[in-house]
Amino acid sequence: MDFISMSEFNIFGSEVDVLQHVDIAEDKLLGGLVADGFDEQSCLSRYQSILYRKALPYKPSPYLVSKLRKYEDLHKRCGPNTPSYNKAVEQLKSGSNVVGTTDCKYVVWVWYSGLGNRILTLASVFLYALLTERVLLVDRGNDMASLFCEPFPERSWLLPMNFPIAKMFNSFDQKSAESYGNLLKNNMIKASMGSLPSYVYLHLAHDYDDHDKLFFCDDDQVLLKRFTWLVVKTDNYFVPSLFLMPSFEDELKKLFPNKETIFHHLGRYLFHPSNHVWGIITRYYKAYLAGADERVGIQVRIFDKGPGPYQYVKDQISACTIGEKLLPEVDTRRLAVNPSKNPKVKAVLMTSLVYGYYENMKNIYWEHPTLTGDIIGVHQPSHEEQQRSEKPLHNMKALAEMYLLSLTDVLVTSAWSTFGYVAQGLGGLKPWILYKSENQTTPNPPCQRAMSMEPCFHAPPFYDCKAKEGVDTGKVVPHVRHCEDISWGLKVVDRYTEL
Repeated sequence: MDFISMSEFNIFGSEVDVLQHVDIAEDKLLGGLVADGFDEQSCLSRYQSILYRKALPYKPSPYLVSKLRKYEDLHKRCGPNTPSYNKAVEQLKSGSNVVGTTDCKYVVWVWYSGLGNRILTLASVFLYALLTERVLLVDRGNDMASLFCEPFPERSWLLPMNFPIAKMFNSFDQKSAESYGNLLKNNMIKASMGSLPSYVYLHLAHDYDDHDKLFFCDDDQVLLKRFTWLVVKTDNYFVPSLFLMPSFEDELKKLFPNKETIFHHLGRYLFHPSNHVWGIITRYYKAYLAGADERVGIQVRIFDKGPGPYQYVKDQISACTIGEKLLPEVDTRRLAVNPSKNPKVKAVLMTSLVYGYYENMKNIYWEHPTLTGDIIGVHQPSHEEQQRSEKPLHNMKALAEMYLLSLTDVLVTSAWSTFGYVAQGLGGLKPWILYKSENQTTPNPPCQRAMSMEPCFHAPPFYDCKAKEGVDTGKVVPHVRHCEDISWGLKVVDRYTEL
């Protein structure tokens, strides 16, 4: 099946009727990514997402599918409120980490930063859990339970509310005495020690220092392996640096033969919108996007100070979408045009914190005919004016918009934006990236096609663990390169070609 047409499957009918038209055995499990046997009504998006997407060419490797099933077994055995978990919590309370006293090891992800960052970092920490055979537990913050369904069968991924050190999470930062970097710096932990602290805090956020970055060295992973509890706070998609570690190299090759599909597969495995968010997504899709012949996503995120909209950004969006033939030119000289007998209908989905970029594009295609005769409809679900990451409803809308962008056929994103990274990864899309302006003028060229659908690691280490000296980590292996939108960032590519 090459494409699941919404009209063919009567998307305005009941969901049950729609599902009957799909090869459920093959498609609803996303090629084996998703386990069968969940209660479908408790999480409609888990098995219905296939109805709203093209059939994608990126299939998970059999090894990844097998690894996920093994992880689910581990999570079932060691997850919250199991005897193994309870035993590990008692060891945590004791204040010491005696090797061999527990049969399960854990990595705790701490709720931190904006929603796009959180989605990317959670995928990163989960991949680390897969590689190190640890159980992932998620700090729920103020919205994780309302945004996403549980991804694992039978046992929750949410950290129990009574977790002994949960109240310390907000205070953890680069200066925390419990951080791995500071413990090393102060000679508080060594490989030769028989007993270690009951947990270690991994500070992997943008302001981490050289000692924190030793996390990405194999020798340090040997020491970290001895800890039952690792607690991670990060705002970085640090997957590219895992690909530079020899100890993980063979496993990553087997998990992801196509190297640029890491977040694409892990994101679709982990992040199933809750029923409330799924309702927001599907209602909007049916109302504004389902009837189009083609859907074009445009994600606008500007980091300049001031409210905007900016004229140079309006010009940049037009220069990119028309120059790359994503949208047609308009005829500004003629007052009338002979309508095409079979016009192509394109739905443009714009997302932005402000209203002006949408209004500008809507007026262009409302007031003028296109040279091709195509009909262009422009839509924007919300304009919140400011990012309000602490507000659950704001984050529900943000997640819905990321997901809607991922359902488009072609995508334009903004440089530096994790919001766009999430959309491109979930959708399996290589976007056109709008360059960041340095002086509030329209960049030339205005945009560039991404070489990979993988997100960018914004703050990677530049260190050779063996030589113990600085190195350009974007030139160590052919499949880890510098990002198009951030020259010092790193991203994983499948096949590298010079830009």
